[in-house]
Amino acid sequence: MATVSPPWSYTLQLPHDPRAPGIARGTLRLILAAHEMSELSTTAELLAAELLTNSHRHTSGPYALRVLSTESDRVRVAVWDSDPRVPSGFGDVPPPAAETAEHGRGLHLVRACADAWGASVLRELGASKGGKLLWAECGRGVATW
Repeated sequence: MATVSPPWSYTLQLPHDPRAPGIARGTLRLILAAHEMSELSTTAELLAAELLTNSHRHTSGPYALRVLSTESDRVRVAVWDSDPRVPSGFGDVPPPAAETAEHGRGLHLVRACADAWGASVLRELGASKGGKLLWAECGRGVATW
């Protein structure tokens, strides 16, 4: 039995390093196992990988993975970075990737695998670092958030 009931959250600060997304996915796997949510690992890791890779490829500064749950059967993965520009297509339908393209399918995967997704532009106020937060949710059942 899990020792911590929802709500809970974890934040992992990551340097702009090509190994950071892999380290974050491993950390996510451990968090879900600790909360007895391992069956969500495959989908949650895919969602996190796409969001983390987007931040790594399109920004030059640090980024962070946030994992949270307010329900025992749902998890939200979110990635913060310092660039306030939300990727085109994240809120709308992304343009189709060419069949031979090596990039451009990440947002399609997020939309196909997540129960819900969204983006927030963060303004530089007080202790906030600005930038944006992209998130995606998955769960054992139907989305309720």
